[in-house]
Amino acid sequence: MKSDLDRLMAERDLDALFVSGGVRDNPAMHYLANGAKVGEYTLLIKKRAAEPVLIAIGMERDEAAKSGLQVIERSRYDLPRLLKEESGNQLAAHARMLTAIFGELNVSGKVGLYGREEQGFTLALANELRARLPEITFIGEPTPNVLQLAQLTKDTDELMRIRALAATALGVVADTRQLLAAHAVEKGRLVTENGAPLTVGDVQRQIHRWSVERNLENPEGMIFASGRDAGVPHSRGQEDAPLSLGETIVFDYFPREAGGGYFYDFTRTWCLGHAPPVIEQAHEQVLAAFDLALSELRVGQSCRGLQRVVNDYFEGQGRRTTRTHPGTTEGYVHSLGHGVGLSVHEHPRLAETAAPEERVQAGMALTIEPGLYYPEDGFGIRVEDYVWLHPASGLPETIGVFDKELVIPLCASREESPS
Repeated sequence: MKSDLDRLMAERDLDALFVSGGVRDNPAMHYLANGAKVGEYTLLIKKRAAEPVLIAIGMERDEAAKSGLQVIERSRYDLPRLLKEESGNQLAAHARMLTAIFGELNVSGKVGLYGREEQGFTLALANELRARLPEITFIGEPTPNVLQLAQLTKDTDELMRIRALAATALGVVADTRQLLAAHAVEKGRLVTENGAPLTVGDVQRQIHRWSVERNLENPEGMIFASGRDAGVPHSRGQEDAPLSLGETIVFDYFPREAGGGYFYDFTRTWCLGHAPPVIEQAHEQVLAAFDLALSELRVGQSCRGLQRVVNDYFEGQGRRTTRTHPGTTEGYVHSLGHGVGLSVHEHPRLAETAAPEERVQAGMALTIEPGLYYPEDGFGIRVEDYVWLHPASGLPETIGVFDKELVIPLCASREESPS
């Protein structure tokens, strides 16, 4: 949580944090600027045991003020004059501006670097600043860095936003299922009013429309994949693929708040009209693995231990896993889950590769998402919920409740009998 940041900085021996870039697609800036809608020219400095200071362009002064932080306008440092004095050398002028900012805010010691900049420019700028500011040691942290460690756990204000996001997102999920259920069937496929096959792309576009109407963004797309594509975990689906009875549809929906903000992450697997026995059995096993993982999820549990429990279960059912068959594309082919927040994939990972010391903490927000995949047999199954480890009980709480039914019933007068 953000309240842990000064302690984490002390543990990492960091005297200050320097963040660059706008709030959009920039979790570090969003987190420290309290979500204020500031743009790409924004800078932020947070000294240990002090509130962050935001440096923003004048056009964004009102938006910057919404952060609740001290705001300094960049015009104060007269970058155009510095550029002129440096004969247009952007790097030298930028370094002089930052030197002035660090001096005015009395920044010294070890400073961590975060945010969004082109990597080559960041490297060149860091080298330039080291020459100009020998009293400062600039640090590039490995992941998870100090901000990512703070974001491992969510406070009540963050959870309030995530709960609201979940309710909105699940409205889209419910509408999607109803959309599928309402279509007529011809020759084993869903068809539109004009008799054309309803395709994966038709549904994807409608989901995007509903998302926009509800003020949600899908910046990294979503997964709505059927048949063989459902058997490849991150296949987005083929837009022209018709939706057929008895095929699995994997719907992995991970929208975020509009304008950049918190993500929600949720997956269900559906079959239209009926499910073949082999799919029913696999779905039942995925649900059993899900329930087993949730029953084992507790504060203090090792992150890799949860993956081992699910691997043990699937292997006991005769399924391949990446533990028994590294690189397999059939069976259980991925890790159990991950953190979610200002990025759709945050630390920790519930994987066998997690470090021994990585353990579930109170306040963590995680996905639980076991799955089974058989692309050459034309199906895949994944079930995913978003859970929060309650600080008082240490037990998981599902954020956004939705049933896990496999089959979407179709109107009896229109549904064809399974062949």
